[in-house]
Amino acid sequence: MNDLLPIGQFARLTRLSVKQLRHYAALGLLEPAWIDPASGYRYYRTAQARDALAIGLLRSLDVPLPVVAAVLTAGRDDDADAGGEAAGAAALTKVKEDLEAELARRKRALKTLERVLATGLPAAEATVVTEPPRPAIVVHDLATTPEDIGRATSACVARLLAAPMTAAPALVGLFPLDYGEAVPVAVALTGPDLPDVPGARPDILPGGAFAAATHLGPYDHVPLTAHALLTWCAERGHVPTGPLREVYVSDPATTPPERLVTHLMIRLEDEP
Repeated sequence: MNDLLPIGQFARLTRLSVKQLRHYAALGLLEPAWIDPASGYRYYRTAQARDALAIGLLRSLDVPLPVVAAVLTAGRDDDADAGGEAAGAAALTKVKEDLEAELARRKRALKTLERVLATGLPAAEATVVTEPPRPAIVVHDLATTPEDIGRATSACVARLLAAPMTAAPALVGLFPLDYGEAVPVAVALTGPDLPDVPGARPDILPGGAFAAATHLGPYDHVPLTAHALLTWCAERGHVPTGPLREVYVSDPATTPPERLVTHLMIRLEDEP
């Protein structure tokens, strides 16, 4: 009993609030060493300060509580095997990767916002064009979040370009107009002499009337032109139907990002 600290004193020692300590105790993350049965007052041992400070540090780094629990479990067992330590390290590595992905997303958002500040809300020089039906082969992927669309699109393109080609490919990205938490992504390869691609299926890209606009610049900024194209449709009373098509004109391997050309097309329900 000599090394027990009341919850208030332990909170000051570990730079956590009493409310936080009660919350972590309810989660089983850091339970009191003793609770007075008469008063219900909570006490902690000084040896628990290490775990409490570790929790505070990891939470300040946006480490989720389940990962914090895994790290503490590995650290508390002096005889923990290498597997437990590796699991804790792997969990922290996943958090690091998630933070890096979020940082990259925010950097892209910042660049897009800078463009909006410099040029104003996007506007598109759009026209209505008539497209014939086009034979194609299509591969699919699922973006787990809207921010994952770039990864899913690149994976689809890589699968198509891995096949031997007899002619320059014409790649068309296909994206839903409405995003949920997960976003189905597809990329079509059109043209003559379509190759066999594992997992791809033959399809026909429907023809008809399309609202069309051209995007010049990085792929990260394509949503600005898509927004402008949808605005153009709405202002003229056109009813768009998905998917949104992105026709990739330039080779990103040889073209600077600011000079990439992408044609955007949205099929219109109300046009003959």
